[in-house]
Amino acid sequence: MNSAAIPNLFGSPVSWIEVIGFVTGAACVYGVARQKLWNWPVGILNNLAFIVLFLGAGLYGETVLQVIFAAVAVYGWYNWVRGSADTDNKNDLRIRDAAVKEILLGVGATLAGTAAVALVLTHGTDSQVPWPDAFVLTASLVATYGQAKKIFQHWYVWILIDVVSIPLYFSRGLALTAILYVGFLALCTYGLIDWKRARSTETPVIPETIKTGA
Repeated sequence: MNSAAIPNLFGSPVSWIEVIGFVTGAACVYGVARQKLWNWPVGILNNLAFIVLFLGAGLYGETVLQVIFAAVAVYGWYNWVRGSADTDNKNDLRIRDAAVKEILLGVGATLAGTAAVALVLTHGTDSQVPWPDAFVLTASLVATYGQAKKIFQHWYVWILIDVVSIPLYFSRGLALTAILYVGFLALCTYGLIDWKRARSTETPVIPETIKTGA
């Protein structure tokens, strides 16, 4: 899987595992933008491909992130299937805004997590890019939590992550993955617009207790 699928792309070979990561990653983000349940299993396959890819590129924070992503994806998959707690229906989880407390916790976790992980990468590994690697790891966990909860503002976090990731992956010789993140940036912008449109057309959720008169 680490053999070259493309001998040369911007001066670097592209492995088959990077191609798999490209295809599954693009499909996953599109699925999220369209609120499709299949985004979660496709995302898990993407995580497995990137574990192999990032470990070989010396992006240790990114490798750990993919393992955690896979675990959070199981939760997100379950949460989307379960649906809203206000109804007895399945797969009806509604898009919502982040609460002020969630925003403050998210920002705080990102700042603290980035600093902590960067120190570990700096002193415990041979990582040459500890700070951007640490930021992508920590912020991505915050964004994935928001995605699992269908919090609208998680798209802004993903967009910022993409802006940091594109030059990071080019610097590590992962040209196809960097191009993928350019695509992610476009897809996240599309997802932001589509979720905003979808939310504006949603009808209010009526709890089962009200509908039944209980």
